[in-house]
Amino acid sequence: MIENRTLFFGDNLEILRDKFKGGDGYFDLIYLDPPFNSNRAYNVLFKEGKVDSSAQIHAFEDTWQWTDDTIKLFEELKQYGNPEIAILISSLYEFIHDTPMMAYLVNMTARLIPLKRVLKPTGSIYLHCDPTASHYLKIIMDVIFSPKNFRNEIIWFYKTGGVSKNWFGRKHDVILFYTNDSTYFFKQQIEKSYLSHKYGFKDIVIKEDKGGYYTEVGMRDVWDIPALRGNQPEALGYPTQKPEAVLERILHASTKEGDWVLDPFCGCGTTVAVAERLRRNWVGIDISMQSINVIAQRMEAHYPNIELHLHGIPKDFEGAVSLAADDKFAFQDWAITLVGANPPQGEPRKGADRGVDGLILFKEQASFDNKNPKLNKIIVQVKGGGHGRHDVATLKGDMGTEGAPMGIFICLNEPTPEMKRVANLAGQYKFSDAVSFPKIQILSIKDWFNGKQVLVPSTKINPFRTAEARADQSSLL
Repeated sequence: MIENRTLFFGDNLEILRDKFKGGDGYFDLIYLDPPFNSNRAYNVLFKEGKVDSSAQIHAFEDTWQWTDDTIKLFEELKQYGNPEIAILISSLYEFIHDTPMMAYLVNMTARLIPLKRVLKPTGSIYLHCDPTASHYLKIIMDVIFSPKNFRNEIIWFYKTGGVSKNWFGRKHDVILFYTNDSTYFFKQQIEKSYLSHKYGFKDIVIKEDKGGYYTEVGMRDVWDIPALRGNQPEALGYPTQKPEAVLERILHASTKEGDWVLDPFCGCGTTVAVAERLRRNWVGIDISMQSINVIAQRMEAHYPNIELHLHGIPKDFEGAVSLAADDKFAFQDWAITLVGANPPQGEPRKGADRGVDGLILFKEQASFDNKNPKLNKIIVQVKGGGHGRHDVATLKGDMGTEGAPMGIFICLNEPTPEMKRVANLAGQYKFSDAVSFPKIQILSIKDWFNGKQVLVPSTKINPFRTAEARADQSSLL
């Protein structure tokens, strides 16, 4: 039995197969907002060609590629027991070919099949997408869930800056609402319908607010909800974050208190955060360790005593070794959380190592200006493989380049005596008249599991708690 407040790190396709067996259904509501880079040129999404399997999706990269894994899924779907799915996927390939768009559709089809299985017979599913792929996804949803169970194509309309001179401004997302059967839970939502005047209407209750005269009507399928902006307290700086108001509307309409909610692409955790606030049980899945870290910090910041159940996170040194071997990016993202660091915004996930895998922000006290203390940072570097003296020396150089008074080096294996010597020679950072910290600290994963901690200022900031802190982090990069 899956526990409430569970977060799974890993591929949702594997987790759905391994952790949710059987066909009776587990969830009253599934909401998914699968990552897809709609900002790419439309013709790029149809550029044919295979990429190496090592170029799998990582962290905040929202794209799909035609890899060995995708080809394997494609072949499985062509042989699938439901002939309609086999025909559909083969037909799509005939004119979309081996493009990122087709890779996306193959991966989505493979996941929507088990999502239908884990949805209760009375449950609902909301698939959030954009006009780039919504027409394809609707056909796939029709085949998997049946056209008779289609309920709405919801248009989320928002007003943001930036429009093209070559076409109308693209300012809406699509949310496809299907149910698992003809019997399902739905609570009608109410919205205001404004009138030009209050006279001439019989048997209608007319109300008034600052916007004018209005009557209350059943909510329509076009939602005018403002998009998130970076200066809002709710905004976490996560590229694909959606407003909580969108999820509130969905959860109010299709769930009751105590119902079970699943988000298999939970990103920064907006779905599970709203579910928690509305007293729904929830499960989240994400393939990005960064996402799991963001969600855990987000939930703990708002609910300090919350008990989360994390799966796929190393629980011992052997698990850490396995993670480092399987996915160096996931290991890196997990390791920085051991010292309370967060991923620096805007950092590349691949390519050259800039030496900044994580950041810890803190307010300086050594400036002796307590009314307006200066914000500073500790940079964190992670090595999941071999390491030596030169790595610590590199960290010291990066501290100078980044203007960071402190640095932390996290290594999978034990540091060498020479590494420790170089770290000690870096000296002490004077935080205040009475308190100093080593400028460079080394933490091995085995030592961490044995209880060792690094020393950081007590004025450390949680960037997921306030918009101000997130803005401060951006100014330091």
